[in-house]
Amino acid sequence: MTGSTPATPATSSTPAPGEPGWVPRLVALDIDGTLLAWVDGGGQTHEEVRPRVKEAVNRAVAAGAHVVLASGRSPHGMTRVADLLDLRGPDGDAPEEPLWIVASNGAVLCRYLPGWDDLAVVHEETFDAGPAVRAVLAEHPSARIAVEERGVGYRVTTPFPDGELSGDMIETTVDDLVQHPVSRVIVRDPDATAEDFVELTGRLGLHGTDYVVGWTAWLDLTPVGVSKASGLEHVCAALGLTSDDVLAVGDGRNDLEMLTWAGRGVAMGQAIDVVKETADAVTDAVEDDGAAVELERWWPAPATTT
Repeated sequence: MTGSTPATPATSSTPAPGEPGWVPRLVALDIDGTLLAWVDGGGQTHEEVRPRVKEAVNRAVAAGAHVVLASGRSPHGMTRVADLLDLRGPDGDAPEEPLWIVASNGAVLCRYLPGWDDLAVVHEETFDAGPAVRAVLAEHPSARIAVEERGVGYRVTTPFPDGELSGDMIETTVDDLVQHPVSRVIVRDPDATAEDFVELTGRLGLHGTDYVVGWTAWLDLTPVGVSKASGLEHVCAALGLTSDDVLAVGDGRNDLEMLTWAGRGVAMGQAIDVVKETADAVTDAVEDDGAAVELERWWPAPATTT
């Protein structure tokens, strides 16, 4: 891995999460529903980081914390969010160190410096998705399947609803999609519900594959053992940190492993019950700048004068 100077590893004298004096050294932030607010009635988010959230993230960076974006999005679907944060170093200048990005629910790790024309993939996990995809299609034959075409968009069996995938959609066949190992497969059935997919995955087992059900009938298939938590483990190893140094904030089922693994896992206020119950704490909803509310516990906003 490139571009990082390892930090001093945590020692036994370092306060543990929850103890007085503990401060996050790495902040892992989900994007959709955490940094970006959902569009009412749809599966899309507004491509806008609210000022309070942007300022709170930048205070963390200025204080020396590592900020990592961790999302189910493809890598190229995350760079514009990094640009929106407009990260600044302690001196107010653009940071010299590339940002860490944990993409595709942990299957792809990248480095990106806002303003770069491209990003650098430094680690990728792949798997044979064919058996799992065909098992799902046997139960949901009208489901739409997508595989990332990096830097372009996605190859899809049928176009997804507008706004749900970033980049171009290139129509192809199921056999073409799964003929080679992939890092992630998306299964989407607009005629089903999230509960249908939860029941389906529990019944099928999908041996040799990990999976996470999204906000609706949206299923991400990934290599076994891969999650946002496993991706963040790689980042911590490169930085000389441990999970005890990490504050993680998220709102979805694909954040469960990350929230459990992190020293402090925080659920957004609008998250479903299973996410809230898994987290160490619950902050405000995304519409109320919940990510900023949590970050301000550690890096308060400057006092205002009247």
